[in-house]
Amino acid sequence: MNKNLAIAIEASLKAGKVIMEVYDTAFNVELKDDKSPLTEADKKANDIINSYLFDTDIPIISEENKQTDYNVRSKWTDCWVVDPVDGTKEFIKRNGEFTVNIAYVKNGLPILGVIYVPAIKVLYFADVSNNLAHKAQLESHDALIDEVVKNSEILKPKRTDSNEVHVVGSRSHMSQETLDFVENLKQSGKSVEIVSKGSSLKFCLVAEGQADVYPRYAPTMEWDTAAGQAICNAVGVQVISHETNQPLLYNKENLLNPWFLVSK
Repeated sequence: MNKNLAIAIEASLKAGKVIMEVYDTAFNVELKDDKSPLTEADKKANDIINSYLFDTDIPIISEENKQTDYNVRSKWTDCWVVDPVDGTKEFIKRNGEFTVNIAYVKNGLPILGVIYVPAIKVLYFADVSNNLAHKAQLESHDALIDEVVKNSEILKPKRTDSNEVHVVGSRSHMSQETLDFVENLKQSGKSVEIVSKGSSLKFCLVAEGQADVYPRYAPTMEWDTAAGQAICNAVGVQVISHETNQPLLYNKENLLNPWFLVSK
């Protein structure tokens, strides 16, 4: 296994462990300057992930880190892109649909991705260069890499020749544009079913064949999507910008993503 992928997996599992320790308490919720929620789990998980990634000497973009000025970032050829708790709103709702996202980005594209779902101990991981993404059901947050590999299965997206289309929607961010996308599918004669999920699990549903397409016509940041894009790209699923009709890029001057579409 790629060394950086193994480090990212270990970091995600240890972060997941501390996230669940907070999850089982009466935690407090703060509001950041942008009015998004923040909990002790975000902070503790970020500290753990940073402690693992610092040793790689690869710079880090994390939702919970102070962002490095673009004059410096623009010179980076590679970096980590991290969301310690993706789906903090789902965490607060205690519905289990939150993840740890860690991606390794090179020349603007994610080439390694890890998504950990600590509430159910499910791990997704991918190496785009090998065109392989895996899913592992674990027994413990303390699982070793050998156990992860042993318990993993290869992800395969759905075939795209069916008249029935499963569209991934957001638990918390369903927009009118997404509803219009669904209506256009119906008008073309497709039978449409909505599959709702929180956090980066929406990418995983497409990558593992439980959905066909994920239209995102609402704001996301780079740390929300980088790991999911790596997992999708590894199995031939594309994540295409609505603005450029090209793959989403990372370490941009503005870390806000354009709208995008995830499909085979």
